[in-house]
Amino acid sequence: MRITAIANQKGGVGKTSTCVNFCAGLGLLNKKVLLVDMDPQANSTSGMGIERNALSSSVYDLLVENTPLEQCIVTSTWKGVSVLPATIDLAAAEIELVSAMSRETRLKKALQEADAFDYVIIDCPPSLGLLTLNSLVAAQSIIIPIQCEYYALEGLSQLINTIDLVKARLNPTLFLDGLLLTMYDSRTRLSKDVAAEVKDRFHDKVYKHEIPRNIRISEAPSHGMPIQYYDSSSPGSTAYKKFTKEALKRWQNEG
Repeated sequence: MRITAIANQKGGVGKTSTCVNFCAGLGLLNKKVLLVDMDPQANSTSGMGIERNALSSSVYDLLVENTPLEQCIVTSTWKGVSVLPATIDLAAAEIELVSAMSRETRLKKALQEADAFDYVIIDCPPSLGLLTLNSLVAAQSIIIPIQCEYYALEGLSQLINTIDLVKARLNPTLFLDGLLLTMYDSRTRLSKDVAAEVKDRFHDKVYKHEIPRNIRISEAPSHGMPIQYYDSSSPGSTAYKKFTKEALKRWQNEG
């Protein structure tokens, strides 16, 4: 079982879209995947077509109430993908975990029971609080989506510093899988310049396949569907399929 966090404390970079569509892509490649929604906005949960108001247990209950993992997992409609869902209650966990014992390792300990899955993919919130910290302590590796716009690298140094701190103090095996360029528009000089700057700084850590700016990717969550099911022939679906295969190949080559 491999645990990977999708993280960027800057909002609006395609983090949740990447998490949902990456999990769906892995499922279509016959992998058993658990999507862990650690964002109180619960967009990954709804993006997978799961009704948040109908849930009896969520990741909040797992972290705060010590509810067993198996009682919190929901099987999605999509091939191979199960979800550890979030609700708005998760926002309170940031406060309630402050005084809790082993507060940084709650998720890591819970996911020790997830060995029925090939991959666990964690959608981190757009912040560097206790929920993200739990995610980084639980994960073996991190994928960082970066939007191809002017402020793309703003805050990235802070995130890299946080990763280094977590690695030094709490999770020595944590490493950066790679950076995924999102909302890429090959017609604009700006997208090309941002992509060139990121590649110049991070070299082969940048995935070769960018995710284009595509209206179908934006539409899919409102239907509770990953892009591969909402419009399998769209440029966005094609791009996520290519990225998923590239990421999987990297992982397989590690071994």
